[in-house]
Amino acid sequence: MTSQTILYLIVGIAAGSFVLESLLEFINLRHQRNNLSDEVAGFYDKEKYAKSLAYHRERTFFSLITSTFSLVLLLAVLFLGGFGWLDRQLSLLGLSGIPLALLFFGLLAIVSDWMTIPFQWYSVFVIEEKYGFNKTTGKTFVLDKLKGYLLGAVVGGVLLSLLLLLIDKLGSNFWIWFGVAASLFILLVNIFYTSWVLPLFNKLTPLPEGELKTAIESFAHKVNFPLDHIFVIDGSKRSNKANAFFSGIGRKKKIVLYDTLIEKHSTPELVAVLAHEVGHYKKKHVVFSYVLSVIQIFFTLWVLSLVVSNETVSVALGGSQWAIHLNLIAFTILFSPVSGITGLLMNLYSRRNEFEADHYAKEKYDGQALAQALKKLSVDTLSELYPHPAYVFFHYSHPPLLARLHRLK
Repeated sequence: MTSQTILYLIVGIAAGSFVLESLLEFINLRHQRNNLSDEVAGFYDKEKYAKSLAYHRERTFFSLITSTFSLVLLLAVLFLGGFGWLDRQLSLLGLSGIPLALLFFGLLAIVSDWMTIPFQWYSVFVIEEKYGFNKTTGKTFVLDKLKGYLLGAVVGGVLLSLLLLLIDKLGSNFWIWFGVAASLFILLVNIFYTSWVLPLFNKLTPLPEGELKTAIESFAHKVNFPLDHIFVIDGSKRSNKANAFFSGIGRKKKIVLYDTLIEKHSTPELVAVLAHEVGHYKKKHVVFSYVLSVIQIFFTLWVLSLVVSNETVSVALGGSQWAIHLNLIAFTILFSPVSGITGLLMNLYSRRNEFEADHYAKEKYDGQALAQALKKLSVDTLSELYPHPAYVFFHYSHPPLLARLHRLK
């Protein structure tokens, strides 16, 4: 392929992805129902449901605006050779190799984030505030940004440096060793996320003694779940939305409950939610998901090895010669249709896992308590009750609420 053909292919993929996403958003919006079924009316009052419809309409329109802005900006940079221009300007500083690539990606990440900060701010402090979700302060917003930059610079810088070093030393065989390194990194994140990463952004406190802790420990003992610690996270620091999860691989598991979840749910409902999470462990979903992610990593890196040294790809992005960082950007866009397909398959697998975990909670604890918890979570977060099947197929990692309630029956 010529550099111009590659450029047009990149533009076509970016534009095609935008059109597909916009179409999905549109048909999902048109699929909303104004009337509630008798089943839903029992737990979702009309006023709350009308608020849910308005929330999703506003979020959809806002998403279309932000995605349009991102597409226009990307097309402008591509056609004007912006990536190549930045590469040449940084080269004038006498940089090359890994330092040049690190500075290139660092500047690109910061500038692109700064350009979308108005959208991020509007999303949090206007839309989420309007519908009663936002608890983030301006100070927290800024501190989260700074911490995110620092974490991204350290972790991203180390991984990127390793990738570039392996490409330089091993050529097209780099993908094997970097795949091993990336797989180990993901494993470490799964093990130490709650201990190392989460405390950078949230406060974790042990669940105090009482009815809830006793009930959780009793269920964990009953099903032989290796419970290590139970923590409460200050999720209300940023949002009213609630969640729960467990972390860790092996015999040491940490359960994390959002304070907003504890505030709004009864003890049986909370234990049912945790029984669902335990179901993921018992059905080995965590292990299988990790294995699938490792396979995906190695496949992606192998495809990258086929194009990473192609000078024509760099020229397509406006470069005057081969530059590894330009090829990485081009590959990210060119590979997106393939990653989209693997994402669909992972979502399909994830939705199946959610049904299995629900069934486990029903069999080992209480299906009615889980159903009640799911209903409350749906109402409190103004979730969509009637998403279009195509939208679910492309975007949902969890089944819609009504499908889960139907299975629980």
